[in-house]
Amino acid sequence: MIDGKLGVAIHGAGQVAYAHAASWLKNPQVKIVSVSSRRRQSAERLARKFNLDCTIYDDFDQVIRDDRIDIVNLSGPNDVHTPQGIAAAQAGKHLLMEKPMCLSMDENRALRDAVAKAGVRSVVSFVLRWNPLFQNLKALLAAGAVGRLFYVEVDYWHGLAPWWTGWEWGHTKAAGGSTMLLGGCHAVDAIRWFSGREIVEVAAYGNNLKGNFEFDANVVAILKFDDGSIGKTSALFDAEIPYAFNIDLLGTEGSLRDNRIWSKRLLPGQTGWTTMQTILPDSGAVEHHPFDAEVNHLVDCIVGGHESHCNIADAYHTHEVCIAIDRALATGKPVRLPLD
Repeated sequence: MIDGKLGVAIHGAGQVAYAHAASWLKNPQVKIVSVSSRRRQSAERLARKFNLDCTIYDDFDQVIRDDRIDIVNLSGPNDVHTPQGIAAAQAGKHLLMEKPMCLSMDENRALRDAVAKAGVRSVVSFVLRWNPLFQNLKALLAAGAVGRLFYVEVDYWHGLAPWWTGWEWGHTKAAGGSTMLLGGCHAVDAIRWFSGREIVEVAAYGNNLKGNFEFDANVVAILKFDDGSIGKTSALFDAEIPYAFNIDLLGTEGSLRDNRIWSKRLLPGQTGWTTMQTILPDSGAVEHHPFDAEVNHLVDCIVGGHESHCNIADAYHTHEVCIAIDRALATGKPVRLPLD
């Protein structure tokens, strides 16, 4: 700690790190102690942007050796998340990790086990869990607005090309991983979050017509849940469409479609869809995401000594589903979960 506040290290100074930094600066219980990146000039640029009085480090080992640091904010390329997360946990640092937290099941298990053994708090940045529409939908589901869910569909349609700031590494299989891990994991996590159920089988199809990515850019998967309900998810990087995050939750007594409600139980007299006025997850811009709430939640978990609903142990299952979808793509056959 420093000056009675939790010390934060931001490691990785890409676009999303700027949104993280802005949120950390709003929380009175923390202080940004250091900024570091693969390129020192990138870290210096972020520090200048926010007029930070902090240390600029050249490598990650310096970060985790700093006793002032309590929380490590990992926002570098995908392929370094797991080794850096394990090292930080073993050094006793709490974690805010950008998604995906891993690119393989070996990494998934290793990170989960290392964090559990270290006993540190963690949040994986499935930041849409704090989106106001998400919170409204969760409340409606908890109130039984649509009865029992039997079908869940969430789609992530985000056209990506070389204009994207993460393109250098994100379009590669070695660092980007796959369409589901790179971006579709947001939709998979939303499906798990809304349904409250675990997925036990997936089948998937994909294509890569534009050839911009080293993996199938467009993926659709059919899902079966442990209670017999079914679902679908898709992630489309070739989409020529404004960013879209489609949500359909169909139950035995009503349905929720994005911000529209049809509920026989709560609104027996309605004659058409009722629309909620709220903030939608309708932009891929990091400034649109509720990082303030995510950061405050992690700080509350650390100070209060309790686990997050969005910690690494929970995110393990979201990543497992994404990896199972990738296996189904590779084999052309349905894949059962949990994975071996």
